[in-house]
Amino acid sequence: MITVRNLSHSLGRKLVLKDVNLTVQDSSIVGLVGVNGAGKSTLLRLLSGVYRPDEGSVSYDGASPSDHNTRRDIFLLPDDPYYDNHTTPKTLFTFYKTFYPAIDYSVFSDLLSAYEIDLSGHLRNFSKGMRRQTFIALSLAVKPKYLLLDEAFDGLDPLSRKIFKDAIIALVEDAGTTVLISSHSLKELEDFCDRFILIDNNTVKCEGDIAEHVEKLCKFELAFSEAKTHEIFSRLPIVSLTLRGKFAVIVLQGNAQEMQEKLLALSPLVMEEMPIDFEEAFIYDVEKKKGGGV
Repeated sequence: MITVRNLSHSLGRKLVLKDVNLTVQDSSIVGLVGVNGAGKSTLLRLLSGVYRPDEGSVSYDGASPSDHNTRRDIFLLPDDPYYDNHTTPKTLFTFYKTFYPAIDYSVFSDLLSAYEIDLSGHLRNFSKGMRRQTFIALSLAVKPKYLLLDEAFDGLDPLSRKIFKDAIIALVEDAGTTVLISSHSLKELEDFCDRFILIDNNTVKCEGDIAEHVEKLCKFELAFSEAKTHEIFSRLPIVSLTLRGKFAVIVLQGNAQEMQEKLLALSPLVMEEMPIDFEEAFIYDVEKKKGGGV
């Protein structure tokens, strides 16, 4: 289990994270979300032990990530992993075997084969997606107890993303790995993450089950006989409201059936419930916490 308590950290004079508290349960897949510059990458580096927090603590089952034995249980794949002009997938594997002696070459080579990547090719000649595929194969071959992934889907085509997600799920099921993954592609996180953690304004704003979080919101499109103002909706738990003359699109917090009954009391000519996904829920949540809302 990963435990973070009262963690604060600055880069230079800029405060990046302040009073962060969170817990990540074993054998779970957790999506780390937030706008650009929220501190997701910094948090992953603090969790991996690459950075040491200015204040607070990070622990893995009570042990520090700087502990020699604990470090072998952790693998961080940053959004810009290092390689030199002579690096090939084969030499990359050999280098990391020094730090992770149990790394599985068959997993590495099988994934590269699925991605159609030459083990002897130079990474400098690879596309961004191919380099990403190589490092993903490496991280999965390590089979760490804790896998930290920063913008893992960046540069991957749809087939590569599917292979990657299937491999992560198998790793969690077979090896009991705990995965913390940040991504701007929230739709990619929705279908295979157990939980999410939202970083905003330098700290954890909320966290929870993705499906439950989405189910707390409902969205409706309405048409009226005449133009309406915001006032007639003022007693509703509004997350977002867009008015265009006689038409309204409203997102509410609460049970869909209960909200539908309240909207019917406003006598719309037409009302239709619209689907809502995690990406929309994330946007509404950030806007709400910044005071946007309606």
